[in-house]
Amino acid sequence: MARTLAFDRAEVVRRARAVFWSRGYESAAIPELEAATGLSRSSIYNSFGSKRGLFDAAVDSYLDEVVRPRLADLAGGDVAAQALDEYLAATQAIFQKPESLPAANGCLLINSANAPIASDEHVSQAICAYRGELHAAFSRGLQAAVPGLADQRLALLADAVTGLVVAAFALVRISPAEAARLVESARRLARAQA
Repeated sequence: MARTLAFDRAEVVRRARAVFWSRGYESAAIPELEAATGLSRSSIYNSFGSKRGLFDAAVDSYLDEVVRPRLADLAGGDVAAQALDEYLAATQAIFQKPESLPAANGCLLINSANAPIASDEHVSQAICAYRGELHAAFSRGLQAAVPGLADQRLALLADAVTGLVVAAFALVRISPAEAARLVESARRLARAQA
C-alpha cells in the first residue's frame, strides 16, 4: 500500500522557489532542494515528477504570490490615476533595501531568461507571458494616468516602461542603485506625459 504524502505542498514549493530564485534552475542541486524542502529526492520526484516539475510549480507560485499581488492595482477594471507611479515607487524602494528578496535575487523569471533553462519552450513561453502581463498592466496604468493618450504613443510608452523595469530587475543583483535609477527613469517618463 502506497504511503500518503504528509506535507504542505504550497510551503514546499515556496521553499524550493527560494532556492531557484537565489541560485537559478541549473545551480539548484537536488541535495540543496532536499534540504530546503525537507523532502527526499524520491518524494520530490514522486510529487513533482522531476526537478523541472518542481521548478514549474515554483514559477507558478512566484507569479501567483509575488508578481500578481504587486500588479493587482494595475490589473483590475478601475485603475487609479496614480497606480503606475505607486507601483514604480514601491519597486524603487524595494531595490534600495538590500535585504529584500527582489534586491538580493532580482526576478526569478528575468534571471531564468538569461539562463540555459530559457531554451525550453515551456519556460520561454512563461517568460514571454510574464513580460506581456507587465506590459498590459503598465498600459492600463498609463491609460489611467493620461486619459486620451493616442494608441501609438501609449504602446510606445508601455514598451519603454516595461523595458526599463525588466532591465532594472536584470541589474538589481549587481547594482541596486542602477536598478533604482532605471525605475526612476520609468517614473519620470510616465509622469512627463501628464
